[in-house]
Amino acid sequence: MPKTPALPTREVLEKASETATRVLDQVRDLTDVVGRHAAALLPAPLSAEAVGRMRETAAAFARTPATLAQDAQAYAVDAVQRWVMFWDVMREAGNNFVAHEQAGCPPVLVFDYDTVVDGRSLARPVNYALVRIRPPEDYPPTDPKLRPFVIIDPRAGHGAGIGGFKSDSQVGVALRRGHPVYFVIFFREPEKGQTILDVTAAEATFLARIAKDHPDAPKPVVIGNCQGGWATMMLGAAAPEMVGALVLNGAPLSYWAGEKGRNPMRYLGGLAGGGWPASLMADLGNGKFDGASLVANFESLSPGNTWFRKYFDLYAKVDTEAERFLEFERWWGGYFLMTRDEIRWIVDNLFIGNRFSSGTIASGGGETFNMREVRAPVIVFASAGDNITPVGQALRWIADVYRDEQEIKALGQTIVYLLHDQIGHLGIFVSGAVAKKEHTEIATTLEMIEAVAPGLYEMKITGHEGSGANEEWQVELVERKIADIRALSGEASNEAFPAVAKISEMNQHLYDVLVSPLVRQFATEAGAEARRQASPMRMRRYAFSDMNPFMMPVRAMAAMARQHRAPAAPDNPFLALEKAWADGVERGIDAWRDARDAWIETAFHAIYGGLAAIGVTGDDGAAEAEAARRSLAIEPAHLPEARAKVAEGGYAEAVIRMMILLADARGGVRRSRLARSNALLTTEPPFAGMPPSARQAMIREQTMIVTLLREEALAALPALLPTAADRRKALAAVEHVAGPDEELGEKAREMIVRMREVLGLGPKAAVA
Repeated sequence: MPKTPALPTREVLEKASETATRVLDQVRDLTDVVGRHAAALLPAPLSAEAVGRMRETAAAFARTPATLAQDAQAYAVDAVQRWVMFWDVMREAGNNFVAHEQAGCPPVLVFDYDTVVDGRSLARPVNYALVRIRPPEDYPPTDPKLRPFVIIDPRAGHGAGIGGFKSDSQVGVALRRGHPVYFVIFFREPEKGQTILDVTAAEATFLARIAKDHPDAPKPVVIGNCQGGWATMMLGAAAPEMVGALVLNGAPLSYWAGEKGRNPMRYLGGLAGGGWPASLMADLGNGKFDGASLVANFESLSPGNTWFRKYFDLYAKVDTEAERFLEFERWWGGYFLMTRDEIRWIVDNLFIGNRFSSGTIASGGGETFNMREVRAPVIVFASAGDNITPVGQALRWIADVYRDEQEIKALGQTIVYLLHDQIGHLGIFVSGAVAKKEHTEIATTLEMIEAVAPGLYEMKITGHEGSGANEEWQVELVERKIADIRALSGEASNEAFPAVAKISEMNQHLYDVLVSPLVRQFATEAGAEARRQASPMRMRRYAFSDMNPFMMPVRAMAAMARQHRAPAAPDNPFLALEKAWADGVERGIDAWRDARDAWIETAFHAIYGGLAAIGVTGDDGAAEAEAARRSLAIEPAHLPEARAKVAEGGYAEAVIRMMILLADARGGVRRSRLARSNALLTTEPPFAGMPPSARQAMIREQTMIVTLLREEALAALPALLPTAADRRKALAAVEHVAGPDEELGEKAREMIVRMREVLGLGPKAAVA
């Protein structure tokens, strides 16, 4: 008799069901991606603004033939003069590039500085140094007792100094307020064998030196720009006792996060097969990775601007734009090197591995960098217009590290994020308007941030208040939830990304075993330098410099054009036609970019989504499960401590607890209230005599108690304030911080009423 086929076991059925679910999920994701791109690539109807510009251009030509002939002649003269002057600026930019390279690519800081610690002289040498900025003559002198500012620029292909390459900058904002300002610079050539962990250790040494030089000042603010942001967070996790606040500007900490149909840069590593190409380029560079390759990647994100618009804008406004163009190109065209270990660490742990927010990056000695260990307030500045570090990559780590906003409070952490609606990535660091508004308000709020109850906040900067010299922006910190972060960060958990990490690991192993030994054997420093000099990023600048004999006549021709300059009238119709043509060219290039990005994202999800569906994933699920396990253990671990301390303390603990209860009920705090709170906690007894660390510890402790035992914390207030005089004084202080009753809001008024009832006081409180 034929054997009856065995029925599938329950385990097999569950496995098949799980696989089918993954396949459906990936098909759904791929369909979503294709649908988004298809809709985006359809020709869009002209906007009313575009139609209006076309009508204006057409109307400009409604002139007599004689007038049009005169306009054409004036435009022709103007266009030729601008063309010659444009090439002279390009020649000057090329010469600046050559001189900058020959000088070793020094920092582009516009401020003078003194070297405080040279990292090349440390026990584990690195090509970093700590410098102190000298305030210009027209700036106020720095006060050594004010909080120092430390700025860490990105080492992502370019050199240091973007955070202070103009007066209206992060450096300028801090100097104008009298703060000592330090800058972490780096040199073009890395030290032999240096690693990212060596750099972190060196930066901790820099902070120790700053603390030694400013013994009476609060702990320094550390500002990290772009990739300097994750370096700042590593420093905060490695040395939490040494930093006073961390500011992350356009910093990508969650590389997998983003929005479907946008943010294509996160897919490039997957389509390259992982991180092995970076290792290959470093091996070909004789152990050094050329930062020009990273800059080329950045430029490819906006080809319309890279290849056309920025040059057309220079040509169109060459009389006024030359200085700005040359100033920026000096930084943009300075290419720095990394060691093989550094670029591999960055690619494996951040670009592809996304290990930072999951706390799986090794810090040495079997330990890992855990962002939950950061105790300093964290301020995150991101922009919806940033295509290099989108909002999701800047913010998603908050939702990955913390279970919810209550856990942030229970751990005594303060996180504030600030969103811009349109500024691009570089504008976050270099825009004068951003420096005058966002960076100034961040610096102002930092002085009072320690008076804020721990939690998750969004900083909202709205209209002006006051007038004349007293005019300032209205700033409010609004409480947010982790759900808000998830909504802002877009896609972050698609299984295709862990599949990339797994495939990258496999390909990297094959490369290390089969290819790398051969490449290293034939690599020489002379050959590596020749490859670097032949890079298109450098050659195109050499080609426009005086190294090219064909550029020799340009200088004399440009001088003649400037001497006889005859700009066309602003209402010349041919200028309008020129602009319309330029807009069309840029739109055409951007249309090609959109089609390219659509193909990249579709291919990524098709390839890695399919691999993920059949089970080719990394161990990220286990890491997430471990993070969730640690998260769930927070509340039970802290609950006994909160119960033991809920009735402990006196006047100081009671005032802080009441302010936390009130802030929690209010859901946000304006800067005016924050200023009053800061004044109370720094100038009024008994707080005036407290060290800042003790005051911060008390705020964290009371926040934990309120978060875990809200009702018990409220009910225990009489135990902390045994006398009627202390109760009236404490309530009066809290009501003063809260401000006028009509500005409180219903929930805040209800909380004040409850506190009065618990303390046995009437509707009005008077200071004894």
